Amino acid sequence: MPKYLYQGSYTDKGLKGLMKDGGTKRVEVTRKAIESLGGKMEAYYYALGGTDFFIILETEDNVKAITGTMIANASGTVKVSITALVTPEEVDRAVKQTMQWHPPGA
Repeated sequence: MPKYLYQGSYTDKGLKGLMKDGGTKRVEVTRKAIESLGGKMEAYYYALGGTDFFIILETEDNVKAITGTMIANASGTVKVSITALVTPEEVDRAVKQTMQWHPPGA
């Protein structure tokens, strides 16, 4: 299954909820949400700095990955973005590919 990196920050409302519930409860809620979309959470980390959390997960496809982000962002408690992750083996396959292309103006 494809892997994705979710990174996000809490809004004021979300931060109040986190302070009430605690970190481990949010991890478990997130795990269950990911599983409800047929995915699997690999890692969940809180962070210092501009980004409050990082989640690595596997799910069937981009549609499932986007669904989770849209629902979370629509809650108004977090702002989440997604990065599709690529394995070294996929890069190995990509560097062996060719295509018909030329730079602009060439």
